[in-house]
Amino acid sequence: MSESGEPLDGGQPESAHRASAMHRLRNYFLTGFVIAAPLFLTIYITWSFVQWVDFLVEPLIPTVYRLDRLLPVPIPGFGLIVALVFITLLGFLTANLVGRRLLAFGESLLNRMPLVRNLYRGLKQIFETVVARRASAFQQAALLEYPRKGLWSIVFIASDTRGEVNRRLSAPDDEAVSVFLPTTPNPTSGFLLFVKKSELVILDMSVEDAAKMVISAGLVIPELEGAGTPSSRRPRRLKRFTPPSAA
Repeated sequence: MSESGEPLDGGQPESAHRASAMHRLRNYFLTGFVIAAPLFLTIYITWSFVQWVDFLVEPLIPTVYRLDRLLPVPIPGFGLIVALVFITLLGFLTANLVGRRLLAFGESLLNRMPLVRNLYRGLKQIFETVVARRASAFQQAALLEYPRKGLWSIVFIASDTRGEVNRRLSAPDDEAVSVFLPTTPNPTSGFLLFVKKSELVILDMSVEDAAKMVISAGLVIPELEGAGTPSSRRPRRLKRFTPPSAA
């Protein structure tokens, strides 16, 4: 050491080395956390779902057919397998004429129950929309100037607006569309909006990438394909949505 207190070899003081080591340890911890947290949550959620289905289904299975009574160790997921097989068989049976008649008879009984029929109709409409028509739902992501001028929000385009709403809002050269405005960080809740096609800025990113942006509050941003050409300069046309044919 010199009289001024500086190290003779030109190296950093010991405190700087400790700070650098702590900085590296912090980066190692954050890197490990980013890797471990999604993996742990995925395993935990999947395992919890399997146990929940087993808890609901296994009591309905006769004792002689339950694997946990036949084997010395419990078999997790047996109830889930039984539920999948039952749902598949139910869909197979209702695909023929006899099954459709039995289903119609059961629905006619439910329609005679004042409170139950409203609950059943609502749930059935939701599941038919989400499951049976999933191929035509949310095919594009777009930007909408909302909730005021100068602020933009990500929306998912659902379909062309139909019925009275379409008749009152659409113009010959500018039709209205139905869009879903998700909330952050829970994209399953949001608002149904009816807007003109001209008010939307269609995005090149997929619906999945747009959903990631919404869930992460903008922290996860998909890379732009063709970095030399901004997507806003490329003209985009809104896809024409056609209602699915009735079964």
